[in-house]
Amino acid sequence: MANCYFMNSNSTDKSPSANTLSSSSKDGDSIDSTRNPWTTLSADTRYENPWIKVTHHDVTDVAGNPGIYGTVHFKNTAIGIVPLDNDLNTWLVGQYRFPLKSYSWEIPEGGGEATASTLASAQRELQEETGITAERWEKILDLHLSNSVSDEKAVIYLARDLQFGEAAPEDCEQLVIRKLPFSEALRMALDGEITDAMAVAGLLATARIIGK
Repeated sequence: MANCYFMNSNSTDKSPSANTLSSSSKDGDSIDSTRNPWTTLSADTRYENPWIKVTHHDVTDVAGNPGIYGTVHFKNTAIGIVPLDNDLNTWLVGQYRFPLKSYSWEIPEGGGEATASTLASAQRELQEETGITAERWEKILDLHLSNSVSDEKAVIYLARDLQFGEAAPEDCEQLVIRKLPFSEALRMALDGEITDAMAVAGLLATARIIGK
């Protein structure tokens, strides 16, 4: 559901509007996917830091009704890596996630500057978090992580032909590194023990690639 609150004072009808109904079809043939049906009347930055910007928008929605929309712009690209050795082992990273108030098992992840090479960012993050470097890299996914409210983009790589060294996490990171069979990590994702979206998507994409 879109994060939008309508304020059409001329109508109390809660049913879908005629505009909404006429623009939809079972096969999508009547929808112009290149046209933006929303009109932005004003935009006001309500909060900003080095990583995100929160904007309040006054809008006219697809049915012509006035409303508001709040968006979060991410200044970095989210990066995820699935490292895989010759015996089909992988590595997970465990850490406490402040927004969730809970612990999370994930693939190695981090952020890269939006203008930087995503491959270079992935190589840096894998080495920093796990001490692993890789000879073979394959980009396996592009993702939008929460497109109803944010524009955050993610890129996931599969890393193979691994070498091992010392991890160098940032001072603000308290990480636990776990080596396990890829099949066990995939099971954790399918059973809901891993809930991080990038980790679940990356593990599923890797399973398809290696035929698991």
